[in-house]
Amino acid sequence: MLFSSIVFLFFFLPSFLALYYLLPWKNAVLLLGSLVFYAWGEPRFVPLLLLSAVINYGAGMAIARDRARGKGWLALGVGANLAMLAWFKYAGFLAQAINSALAAGIPVPHITLPLGISFFTFQGISYLIDVYRGDVAAQPSFFKFATYKALFPQLIAGPIVRYRQIAGEMGERVLGNERLLAGFRIFAIGLAQKVLIANTLALPADRLFGADHGELSVLTAWLGLLCYTLQIYYDFCGYSNMAIGLGHMLGFSFPPNFDRPYSARSVTEFWQRWHISLSSWFRDYLYIPLGGNRRGPLRTYFNLGLVFLLCGLWHGAAWTFVLWGIWHGAWLIVERMGVRGLLERLPRVAAQAWTLFLVMLGWVWFRAADLDAALGYFGALAGRAANPGGHPWQAEIGLLELVTLGVGLALALLPTGRAPGVPAPRAPGRWAGLPLALACVALCACSLASGTYNPFLYYRF
Repeated sequence: MLFSSIVFLFFFLPSFLALYYLLPWKNAVLLLGSLVFYAWGEPRFVPLLLLSAVINYGAGMAIARDRARGKGWLALGVGANLAMLAWFKYAGFLAQAINSALAAGIPVPHITLPLGISFFTFQGISYLIDVYRGDVAAQPSFFKFATYKALFPQLIAGPIVRYRQIAGEMGERVLGNERLLAGFRIFAIGLAQKVLIANTLALPADRLFGADHGELSVLTAWLGLLCYTLQIYYDFCGYSNMAIGLGHMLGFSFPPNFDRPYSARSVTEFWQRWHISLSSWFRDYLYIPLGGNRRGPLRTYFNLGLVFLLCGLWHGAAWTFVLWGIWHGAWLIVERMGVRGLLERLPRVAAQAWTLFLVMLGWVWFRAADLDAALGYFGALAGRAANPGGHPWQAEIGLLELVTLGVGLALALLPTGRAPGVPAPRAPGRWAGLPLALACVALCACSLASGTYNPFLYYRF
């Protein structure tokens, strides 16, 4: 069930909120509603989600009760999470890779990827490590832990909410009109980002990436890439803001996940602003335990390369994602070698333009269907198309898309003091911004009712 769907907006969400606010059993309503939400799209994988909750709850309790064997219980729990993720997401990819390298003839399994498995397995791993480190107490109630695992606002595509970030709110949450309205305003922002910007740019991006790359002029190819660059940002940032807003409505404080990453002046800064819950997860649970930057330059470069190789694989089981991770890791290493200092001395606009250029080139690997498609699109970007006038940009990008590109770029590049999903510490008034939020939701509803193109990119991760 998409947040940006008529079913969710006008049936599931109002019914759920009415029960949540009227009935005293908040966690029971939340757990049941979350399971219904997940079952709407993947009913056969509800047992898998509950099995993940059982495994992580049991391992967490074992670590807390048996400190002498805590490291063993931790390894067992983390191994179970990784095994689950490896089977569903990487078994087919590994079989194909071995067959290609060794002509082994291993049967390639065709496995359906469960919704949100990349997110809820990382969520489980962070919980076990935090319990082992003593950063949070193990949750003694399986019911509360299962509610955390199934929490529907962040279940499918994040943010990756660590248990210690909301541990206190699992038992008691502050609800009220002010927080409900603040959450609604944030949700409306995310919905508008998704429906009005990302959906509008999705069609030209899909058609230009799916076109014969030999018929794309340089301008057409770059416009297609710009459409995708803004689509993936507003698609994922919009979902994250909707999740954060829903969290506020339910009494939870989810961490921000984006802070205008396209305004970054280096790739290093980009990753401090993009998908913050994932980049901080890799930093805290992989990069720092590997030694971070404390063991000399060579070890630092190795750690960065490994982390971003795995970051690419986390996003998808394909060589294009591997190369996307390597691309970002390589530029982080180059910046660590001294280039970041040079970028900091450049005018802000020049550093931003250079960083956005590198990020956009990386999106080619991320978006392309395979390696050949990626290389073909790079060729079009470089002006190497055989028939560059065969697919003019005007055939896919009209006035609406051009206006959306302009608005999207302006909103993405203008600097701000805080992430879009974080409410101001002192709101100017309970009703401030509500009319605009209602107008956004109404406009989005009209767009959705007309059957607008409504994909969601991160569902497949």
